[in-house]
Amino acid sequence: MKFGGRRRVPALPYCSRLNRLQNQHRFFFASSVRRLQAKFPARAFTSNGGNTDSQGNPFLVPGATVATILMLGALHARRMYNDKKIEEARERGIELEFQPDAKAAFLRLLPLRSISRLWGTLTSVELPVWLRPHVYKGWARAFHANLEESALPLEQYASLQEFFVRTLKEGSRPIDPDPQCMVSPVDGTILRFGELKGVRPMIDQVKGFSYSVSSLLGASSFLPLIAEGNVHEESSEEEKAPTEKSKKTWWRISLASPKVQDPVSVSPMRGLFYCVIYLRPGDYHRVHSPVDWNVLIRRHFSGHLFPLNERATRTIRNLYVENERVVLEGRWQGGFMAIAAIGATNVGSIKLLIEPELRTNLPIRKLMHSEQPEERVYEPEGIGMMLKKGNEVAAFNMGSTVVLVFQAPVPKSPNENPSSPEFSFCVKSGDRIRVGEALGRWHEL
Repeated sequence: MKFGGRRRVPALPYCSRLNRLQNQHRFFFASSVRRLQAKFPARAFTSNGGNTDSQGNPFLVPGATVATILMLGALHARRMYNDKKIEEARERGIELEFQPDAKAAFLRLLPLRSISRLWGTLTSVELPVWLRPHVYKGWARAFHANLEESALPLEQYASLQEFFVRTLKEGSRPIDPDPQCMVSPVDGTILRFGELKGVRPMIDQVKGFSYSVSSLLGASSFLPLIAEGNVHEESSEEEKAPTEKSKKTWWRISLASPKVQDPVSVSPMRGLFYCVIYLRPGDYHRVHSPVDWNVLIRRHFSGHLFPLNERATRTIRNLYVENERVVLEGRWQGGFMAIAAIGATNVGSIKLLIEPELRTNLPIRKLMHSEQPEERVYEPEGIGMMLKKGNEVAAFNMGSTVVLVFQAPVPKSPNENPSSPEFSFCVKSGDRIRVGEALGRWHEL
């Protein structure tokens, strides 16, 4: 008796059913978040970080309290584990390299934007006055936050969200008065810094992988670049590993990072620098102006909300380019200036204090890298919004990352008058820095 061969199961119908199942799960999660947001509306964000209603509602949502405590415990345990591994690697003199893994790919399947909105809803729930000091002190112990610097008594922060974006006591962050000094815009850790050089300026995400500055700031950015020839732009991943192009499958192409297509190859003008600063959850969460400058334009990029911790930077390609971010561009006495405030998991809400009506991490049906960022040109055109060194600019709801890209004084050429001013950084990678402390200086040689 002859038996027929094994039946072949078509792959595409299975993939389509899997996609429909994932979409149904995401829709259910997003719907649940919207219902929670409608039931517990968020409190208004105020520039002074204080309570807008001194009495408040004494009713406590038990679920929100339990979820908050569990989240604090999980984040604390994870932070201690990661810090231990990183410290052990540094003691052995090992510089961690880029190494993607399966967990990074799994993150793409999670509804991180909806999770971040849910976290924002939970942290905006008003806590009873008697419970507030206990919750905030627990957070401070877990993430080494300094509560003595808080501008208000702990009882006056009605929710965790208000506590996250709290202001500090006057004089807690003195601004370096040196007129030839650029100060740090945030409290954080220096990850990377340097001068942008070569064709297609790139910023190191981690050893072994870089991303394009044009991709970070946007194709319409007025970066001071010089045309080098008629060479088409490729993605940063293809430049680092051109042999990988032939290995991409259809699913890899669908998840490919955004590409910036320029008609010619370009290189940065001399004196274009960058600095990447990471804010931990326990850091002061407000962003200040590093210099006196005019903000001309704002761009809001809708994107993913991957975590921005050390593990994520060495496992997720184009992390800063793919995440949701707000970019401010303008000019200062040294030339071009840009600040990119990058969102992360549970930090989808980026508050611009100079534009309170801006809303980030809004529900969207699908993330398309081809979509253009939403832009706003500040009036009056060509002058924009003037900020003084040390002025408040933005705020994060937890830890995140800020990237500075700026021009600074340097000799135009090696043969120029040796008395010309030259910019130099005052920091090293891994240094802890606070708002107002010197990031770099320029001086007469």
